[in-house]
Amino acid sequence: MEFKSINPYNAEQVGLYTALTQEELAEKLNQNKAVFESWKMVPLAERCKLLKNAGQVLRDNVEEYAKMITLEMGKPISESRSEVNKCAWICDYYAENAENFLADELIPTDAQQSFVRHDPIGSVLAIMPWNFPFWQVFRFAAPTLTAGNTGLLKHAPNVFGCGKLIEEVFIKAGYPANVFQTLIVHHDQTESIIAHQSIRAITLTGSEKAGAAVATLAGKYIKKSVLELGGSNAFIVLEDADIDVAVKTAFTARMLNCGQSCIAAKRFILVESIYDEFVSKFIEAIRLLKSGDPLAESTTIGPMARIDLADQLNAQVKESVAQGAKLLLGGQQKDFYHEPTILGDVEPGMPAFDQETFGPLAAMIKAKDIDHAFELSEKSNYGLGVTICTINTVKALKYADKVSDGAYFINEMVKSDPRLPFGGTKQSGYGRELAKDGMMEFVNRKTVYVK
Repeated sequence: MEFKSINPYNAEQVGLYTALTQEELAEKLNQNKAVFESWKMVPLAERCKLLKNAGQVLRDNVEEYAKMITLEMGKPISESRSEVNKCAWICDYYAENAENFLADELIPTDAQQSFVRHDPIGSVLAIMPWNFPFWQVFRFAAPTLTAGNTGLLKHAPNVFGCGKLIEEVFIKAGYPANVFQTLIVHHDQTESIIAHQSIRAITLTGSEKAGAAVATLAGKYIKKSVLELGGSNAFIVLEDADIDVAVKTAFTARMLNCGQSCIAAKRFILVESIYDEFVSKFIEAIRLLKSGDPLAESTTIGPMARIDLADQLNAQVKESVAQGAKLLLGGQQKDFYHEPTILGDVEPGMPAFDQETFGPLAAMIKAKDIDHAFELSEKSNYGLGVTICTINTVKALKYADKVSDGAYFINEMVKSDPRLPFGGTKQSGYGRELAKDGMMEFVNRKTVYVK
């Protein structure tokens, strides 16, 4: 089987990748198991040094890696550069903090000595998406490899070129062969990989459907799993907010990466008194977006990554309008490109409210007051994050317990940061990435007791 990587801007083929045979796949899995025995014995200080090297490799090759991201999934080149540099940041972060995170935890008991130590568990399989093809991988790989595990990457088929370059990063950084490997495989081979005795855990970032399938397999074979799935983040704006600042934040929160992000703001819940002003200014901001070749520096919004994704978004727009939403801007689609679109008067029951809209669509929703706004925010099966804009941060903090999501951001868009744990609730998945939490997901917290 062959996989074609297609440039979503012009539909030209970027790369061609041949799937591993069953024999080749088995060999890679066995290699990964074998190298774990030696990799886990490498001193932590050396593993941290190699991770620091990886960060430098990313910085040294930022243009090459950014171009591959843009060619394969269509985001503007400036955003691709930022993604690569963010990956370098996470390498630095764990290189500098791993020793502290993995240190023994002394716990006084009636023993002569008792503590918890942190040992690697083995090979971790990462099933990663196309929307942030470098960042999603590095936020798994940096802590996981540094803890002494080995990594196997099953990337999305449309970004296999990025997957190969990521493997190259670790080789250039000086990692032993096979500590990190990219697998060119079809999703039909997922179960055989998870079932392999070398695989001790699985982390997946992807759709709710993919997460459910992998969670089922992880349960079947009794393997640890972490799932980071879809989202429908609420962006709440109160009557006392600085509207100009809120619009600027909302613009980025919705349109970054052409809106193709699980943590993008998707439901804009606006108190009635500022609804018209916010919507008017948001429309003005969206009109300034410049579409075109994402390799051009002047392009600020690119095509969607696949035509089926654009088709799905357009269907959600049309169905929402049929149910009473007002089309305020955009709404048209041509092949991979979907116009940035704004819908007004969106209500529960419409696809733009109930479903994850993975693209440049902003749903404007009216709320009577702050309590109604949080009530609307909670009317979602997803639970990644919520933003609230207000000058009264003290009051906003008092509403933190009303949010069931994994993140609550005041006067800032929900975003991932290596220093803070990241993950969701409800249909958005379970487990945490980043910070110390992300490193602890894939270690054996072993109790040691000396009498």
